[in-house]
Amino acid sequence: MSSVAVLTQESFNEHRSGLLPEQAGGGGGTSTGEEEDALPTYKDAFPPLPEKAASPEGTQETVNAWTSKIRPLKSSIITQVFHVPLEERKYKDINQFGEGDQAKVCVDIMHKTGAHLELSLAKDQGLSIMVSGKLDAVMKARKEIVSRLQTQASATVAIPKEHHRFVIGKNGEKLQELELKTATKIQIPRPDDPSNQIKISGTKEGLEKAKHEILLISAEQDKRAVERVNIDKVYHPFITGAYNKVVGEMMQETGARINVPPPSVNKTEIVITGEKEQVALAVAMIKKVSEEKKKNATTIAVEVKKSQHKYVIGPKGNTLQEILDKTGVSVEIPPSDSSSETVILRGEPDRLGQALTEVYAKVTWPRLPNKCPRSVHIEFTEGEDKITLEGPTKDVQMVQTQIEAIVTDLVSRMDYAEISVDPKFHRHLIGKGGVNINRIKELHKVTVRIPPDNEKSNLIRIEGDPQGVQEAKKELLELASRMENERTKDLIIEQRFHRAIIGQKGEKIKEVRDKFPEVIINFPDPAQKSDIVQLRGPRTEVEKCAKFMQKIVAEMVENSFSVSVPIFKQFHRNIIGKGGSNIKKIREETNTKIDLPAENSNSEMIVITGKKANCEVARNRILAIQKELANITEIEVSIPSKLHNSLIGSKGRFVRSIMEECGGVHIHFPTEGSGIDKVTIRGPLEEVEKAKQQLLALAEEKQTKSHTAELRAKPEYHKFLIGKGGGNIRKVRDSTGARIIFPTSEDKDQELITVIGTEEAVREAQKELEELIKSLDNVVEDTMIVDPKHHRYFVARRGQVLRDLADEYGGVMVSFPRTGSQSEKVTLKGAKECVEAAKKRMQEIVEDLEAQVTIECVISQKFHRSIMGPKGSRIQQITRDHNVQIKFPEREDPQEAPIQENGEANGEVKEPVDPNAPKKCDVIVISGRKERSQFCFSNVQSDKIAITGLANHLDRAKEGLLERVKELQVEQEDRALRSFKLTITVDPKYHPKIIGRKGAIITNIRTEHDVNIQFPEKNDENQDQITITGYEHKAIAARDAIQAIVDELEEMISEDITLDSRVHARIIGARGKGIRKIMDEFKVDLRFPQSGAADPNLVTVTGRPELVDEAIDHLLNLEEEYMADVVENEAKMAYMRPHGGSAAAMDEHRGPSKGFVVREAPWTTANEKAPDMSSSEDFPSFGAPVATKASPWGPKRF
Repeated sequence: MSSVAVLTQESFNEHRSGLLPEQAGGGGGTSTGEEEDALPTYKDAFPPLPEKAASPEGTQETVNAWTSKIRPLKSSIITQVFHVPLEERKYKDINQFGEGDQAKVCVDIMHKTGAHLELSLAKDQGLSIMVSGKLDAVMKARKEIVSRLQTQASATVAIPKEHHRFVIGKNGEKLQELELKTATKIQIPRPDDPSNQIKISGTKEGLEKAKHEILLISAEQDKRAVERVNIDKVYHPFITGAYNKVVGEMMQETGARINVPPPSVNKTEIVITGEKEQVALAVAMIKKVSEEKKKNATTIAVEVKKSQHKYVIGPKGNTLQEILDKTGVSVEIPPSDSSSETVILRGEPDRLGQALTEVYAKVTWPRLPNKCPRSVHIEFTEGEDKITLEGPTKDVQMVQTQIEAIVTDLVSRMDYAEISVDPKFHRHLIGKGGVNINRIKELHKVTVRIPPDNEKSNLIRIEGDPQGVQEAKKELLELASRMENERTKDLIIEQRFHRAIIGQKGEKIKEVRDKFPEVIINFPDPAQKSDIVQLRGPRTEVEKCAKFMQKIVAEMVENSFSVSVPIFKQFHRNIIGKGGSNIKKIREETNTKIDLPAENSNSEMIVITGKKANCEVARNRILAIQKELANITEIEVSIPSKLHNSLIGSKGRFVRSIMEECGGVHIHFPTEGSGIDKVTIRGPLEEVEKAKQQLLALAEEKQTKSHTAELRAKPEYHKFLIGKGGGNIRKVRDSTGARIIFPTSEDKDQELITVIGTEEAVREAQKELEELIKSLDNVVEDTMIVDPKHHRYFVARRGQVLRDLADEYGGVMVSFPRTGSQSEKVTLKGAKECVEAAKKRMQEIVEDLEAQVTIECVISQKFHRSIMGPKGSRIQQITRDHNVQIKFPEREDPQEAPIQENGEANGEVKEPVDPNAPKKCDVIVISGRKERSQFCFSNVQSDKIAITGLANHLDRAKEGLLERVKELQVEQEDRALRSFKLTITVDPKYHPKIIGRKGAIITNIRTEHDVNIQFPEKNDENQDQITITGYEHKAIAARDAIQAIVDELEEMISEDITLDSRVHARIIGARGKGIRKIMDEFKVDLRFPQSGAADPNLVTVTGRPELVDEAIDHLLNLEEEYMADVVENEAKMAYMRPHGGSAAAMDEHRGPSKGFVVREAPWTTANEKAPDMSSSEDFPSFGAPVATKASPWGPKRF
């Protein structure tokens, strides 16, 4: 038999309270034996659980109760092992296991998914991969492993097209889940693709799983059906029933989903979805209802005024549903846009009368008092001053009396007016969404009836309070007269000006609308590409607005004159000026808009926009800056205007080739059709002369016997045909005299090469070029030896060097051996001449690498940023100019621990550090040929500044630089003077007082003496050292100020007084308000004890002796005052305590407790030890950690 004893604080108190005071040990007269008899036995206190044999069901229930409540905790980290057979491995090189592409793929998978991968090779050379991580990460890693480490197979599965969407799922979730689950890639054809084949790619195992899952989804959908039934719209209400009751019952009975189009949708198709049997049953039920109604239902048509249809429909159609529910008759109301007033009632013949009564009741009843008898039919005649009553004489007389009373009341307190307004203005009076008419109704508390368009009436009726009616009438007439005087005018404004007229966020057009508030200005939609701007409003205002806008447009046209000025790229920065000062000045003074091309653009054109005269002024000023900066010459050449087009060439190709060949001179031809013969050439003197000769020669050729030929070559050959610096093409040109023009990057046909010259020259040049192109088409393969140590240089930076070689040498392909093969053979493939040239260039590179040296250049790290320049531009220029590599060190970590000198770290003795040795962070490494590296080194460390510019400006620049150097030297000396340091020793206990509240005192000293004061850090060894930095005399003054504060603090005394802790909170006050007031008033510091202090009543007062005494007297007076309140409150609380005493009082009465004692416990009869009630292991608390017993096998693993 087993027993479990559970002792809780509640049960313990319960047992204790159950004992009599005498039994609990309170009475001294009872004997020890009697006390023991009175004690409960162990079995009474802790009843044993029933045995299994006695009640197996009860035991089972108990076990279930325990096991159902306590669930085993599961780790969120899981581990799965995947096996890839040898034949399915993508990387089968056994020698490279653990490295190479396979290892890189694994590292990439780990980074991408967050899972941990471990690879191992089985005896059959299969690959085992153990993946650990969270479930989601493991599934993603598995998919990546299958797709990247395992060879892929593919298969297709055909399922009906309508089932594809179920495979995809909502937002593609089902497809993603399927791909993760099977580790495959599933491609589903697009909706517009007629194919029903789904393509699956992955491993063989994954393919089978994916096919199975897809076929399961399709099979499940095969069980479902969709049926569309066409039922006349008039019978839909009978199928849905009142408040959708009938259709709801059908769906509940059949289990199918029935979708009936709402009354507002003009569709007859009812869609039923669900299982095949369910759908068939629902279709049968719908058809049955429809057939019954067709057979039995009849119709009756009644005329109801259009204005009263809303009473039949009711709010949200509730009245129609109510009639259908009561009578089973459907009421069909004509659409609101229809002029028909016929209401049709459809249903069983015997129910139509009742439904008709309901309809008439809804039409007439809402306007009558509640006590009107329903037997009287009341008809309000539209357009006539009479009301017709029909019914029993007695009832008619009663209703007549009531209606006359209502009419008398309405006439006495209400008025009406009728105004005549042309129907074409009615919609404007109503306003968009009824905004105008609703405003008038609410403002004047009236009702306004504007006849609908189908009535073609011009009479508007206003009813309500007499004053309101007159005001509404006046406002409506004003609106109508304004509209009669309204005019619409169309302005033709080019669409390109629309955005400018509207302005940013509509600011400019808002100004126009504010100026002409009565005019409505409508711009066309930008997509329409229309130039018509519509103005609508009062005639005079529209005319004024039209003139104003035409004036704006005229100014825009005048200001939109544009001129392009070609300026050499290197002078753009000078035209911009420092911080844009030059360009800003030109813009402001000439009132023009000046746009410069982007820095990375090849364009040299600066576009000036504004008034023509202003543009010319700005153009001349920009050209003057260029002329001043460089030796720019401008000449004019006379060439017949009829030759201009042929000299410019298609899209400017001919003239562009001359400009590029002659060092980028600018050639400006006059506007076509102007008849001017003068062509302007601008640029450096020599280049201008050269361009002039070429232009004249070309013009002469054009006049005599110019001939043109075209040939084609692959774009990658063009650079090789041109040669380095145009060397190859210049040879052909010099030998034949023909001009050869290659396409630019902007030309559509990138293969077309044009040859211009005399017929003979063109023929020779064409022949030479064709031979060159033919040789380039002759692909050869060659090899060369390159030491493996240099391979990295060629393939580094994603093969940038190889890409440059391919661009320069006709697309030659260079292949290096695989990493780790130690092969020296490099293969080159391409045109013979290209291969030879590339080979020669590679040998030059290898020679440079062999002769490479490394020089260390020591420059303080703070200057590195200046050397690099913006975005590294300066250092990139140096590396290009000198063909070297420059490596900057990593930035020094300011938090890095200082190096121990002559100390030990990790048990190793370090060599002493040379104090004069440069820091690693200051060393710049330059690699390249010796002479280049040294030259570059001298450039980087040079203390010379080169000044370039006009002679008369050089002296001024030099003087300015020398003045700046003097200023910098003065600043350097000043910094040296400001860096004077001194320290002052102050006891750390005074530091908070020197700092002051929120740093007020120390901030005042710093500001007053213009110094920096540094207090020691928490971990600093010298906690009493305060450092002051600044000018020497100011640092000394700041030290004296701190010393004065310290002297004053040292004169202070501290006295401890005893204040009852119960009044501390009252003295401190809300948020310390009370204590701050005392401290400010007596200039002392008060310290109250922390919670848990040895003496909770001890308060320390610090300050000058006389002030401390005054503060103590004040505190004692406060204590005396507050204690009276405390004593009074405690006396009140004593009366409010419950009778019978507390547990504490009982404990005091009983005396010292022996704990909970029982008789016949197991430990009294056996050799067992009694449980220690103070032990946390024997009696653990819920939620508290339990110290487990040490085991020689280590801690338990769960």
